[in-house]
Amino acid sequence: MLSELHIENFAIISQLDLGFHPGLNIFTGETGAGKSIIIDAVEAILGSRSEATMVRKGAERALIEAIFSIPHEMSQPVRQILEREALQDEDGTLTLGREIRNNGRSIARVNGRSVSMHLLGELSDYLVDVHGQSEHLSLLHVRQHLGLLDSYAHLEQQLAEYQSKYHQLVVVRKQLAELRIVESEAARQIDILRFQIDEIEAAHLQDGEEEGLRAERTRLSNAENISTTVQEAIQILDEGTLESPGVSDLVGKVTVLLNTLARLDPQQAKLSQRTQSALDELSDLAASLRDYLESVEFNPKRLDQVEIRLNLIQNLKRKYGQSITAVLEFAGQARKKLDSITHASERISELEGEEQQLLKQLGEIGELLSANRHAAAARLEQALEAELKDLSMMGAKFKVNFAQRLSEEGAPLGDGRRVAFDATGLERVEFLVAPNPGEGLKPLVKIASGGETSRLMLAIKNVLAQADLIPTLIFDEIDQGIGGRVGSVVGRKLWQLARSHQVLCVTHLPQLAAYGDQHLRVLKQVTHGRTETLVDVVQGEARLVELAQMMGELSDGTRQSARELLQAVDQAVNQ
Repeated sequence: MLSELHIENFAIISQLDLGFHPGLNIFTGETGAGKSIIIDAVEAILGSRSEATMVRKGAERALIEAIFSIPHEMSQPVRQILEREALQDEDGTLTLGREIRNNGRSIARVNGRSVSMHLLGELSDYLVDVHGQSEHLSLLHVRQHLGLLDSYAHLEQQLAEYQSKYHQLVVVRKQLAELRIVESEAARQIDILRFQIDEIEAAHLQDGEEEGLRAERTRLSNAENISTTVQEAIQILDEGTLESPGVSDLVGKVTVLLNTLARLDPQQAKLSQRTQSALDELSDLAASLRDYLESVEFNPKRLDQVEIRLNLIQNLKRKYGQSITAVLEFAGQARKKLDSITHASERISELEGEEQQLLKQLGEIGELLSANRHAAAARLEQALEAELKDLSMMGAKFKVNFAQRLSEEGAPLGDGRRVAFDATGLERVEFLVAPNPGEGLKPLVKIASGGETSRLMLAIKNVLAQADLIPTLIFDEIDQGIGGRVGSVVGRKLWQLARSHQVLCVTHLPQLAAYGDQHLRVLKQVTHGRTETLVDVVQGEARLVELAQMMGELSDGTRQSARELLQAVDQAVNQ
């Protein structure tokens, strides 16, 4: 619902702040006062085209801001858009802004952040319908007609059942398409996969093998240096020379001396134990070095074998992965792919059976859905033509047009035909109208604009009030070409519509204006040589005077007529 509207430097509006009620908001005022300019400002906030001429003379920019409170039934789609664009506002309101520069540049904002004009339009589709300007009229979007018909007929559960089967079919057909591509390339793929698997399996790779081979290659490449180094260490540790005894001998002598010390001073026994431990450790170290020395050999043949193995591993890594683990995982995936290819024909047959079964089910559910839609369409046509008759559009016709398209891959029907389908069903739906007798039925978008179109839309909105979830409806000049009696009927229908929607209406008819829950009088005045639009909320005596002036020159007679009109409206809405 549109809660607040701020307009600044837009056309002849210097600054205007408006608050709106949930029900029927009526705008009245003399021609040229600025009523339609306010509607133009709302359309600008919804993403319509802007021009530099919209900026008030002498100003650098025009600014329009609107605050919407989002009803619960519309909150999910609006919230999804806001979350997708990271534009959430936790207080449950939505602020749209539009800045129009005098150089023609335009900036759109949502909750204070600059956005594209496309996003502004996407959000506005869920917020406002403007009747009188087709650009923001949802009923002119054919894609919405089927949804409105289904909501009117309460077919949501049946449509959900159909869509469940439809999405299952989409999945099956996607799998079939992928398998058929695989099958068409099967021979080439099989040869490649088998070569890759055989090449990897023939290598008998082991995790961690490469690290061990690299270490072995280092030892084999440096066998001579290793042997010399180890022998020298053994000699220093255990063998010694004529000039220099081995470390073990020297530590042994120290051990004997400290054993003697321990006998002389028992408190130093630990020192003796430590030297004995050191001597034992040196003996173990010398033994380990001798064992290692025996394992060290200069073996060119083995070195060649290690180099060949490492080269093989490197080649496989270059082709299939950065490590032995990755190469083995590649082989596992290749086996799975080979298995799927070799069993593709069998799986294709299974999926083709599923596809035909789902098509049959879609046809059965779709035919029932279509039958219910046709029945609801007949009721809708009858209800709308009755509404149009009330609105003095005698002889106007309304038709829900159904169109199906034959397709060899379509869903089978009971009469043997196959028809194309999508997520919404087996047919396309479009609303057609013939406003005047003798005129052929035409799409809504082809109907001439003006009061006649607004009355037509009012009739449709009244009948579809519960199905149409757009919260705010604007009717501009809906009274064009109608008199007072019909104006009263239009007013009553607008009031009824305003019980489930917020309605803003521009009118010159007092019979219509009297039904307003809020009455806004638009007037213009000249201040310091500049024309400005002002808006007053009129109620009580001020409203009575405004209605009287709409009937003619203010007099006791027009005042009394206005008073009687308000009494009649009060009686009509409280029946």
